[in-house]
Amino acid sequence: MENEKVQFLINMINDMDIKDKLRLAICMSQSKWSGLIYNTKEYYEKFDNMLKDIDEEYRTTLINFAKHKLVMLAMAKLMEMETTEQNKVALYLFNCCKLK
Repeated sequence: MENEKVQFLINMINDMDIKDKLRLAICMSQSKWSGLIYNTKEYYEKFDNMLKDIDEEYRTTLINFAKHKLVMLAMAKLMEMETTEQNKVALYLFNCCKLK
């Protein structure tokens, strides 16, 4: 059952474009609900800079992440998971974002 949740979210991440992946990574890094074991401040800064490089809207205006429905759905699914599952998804997402 737990692997199904992780696999579902990984499949959702695979279907996202790079901007949404970075938005999700930023949300995960900022969230107090996720029990990530990674250095979230360092990752936040990295993903923030990457998104600023490729998304002019993010760079020039204050972004409301709630308008990005896919990102919010992924965050809701993530919050339903246990800490170990969250970290598996985060590791996958962070590695996906590093490659771009």
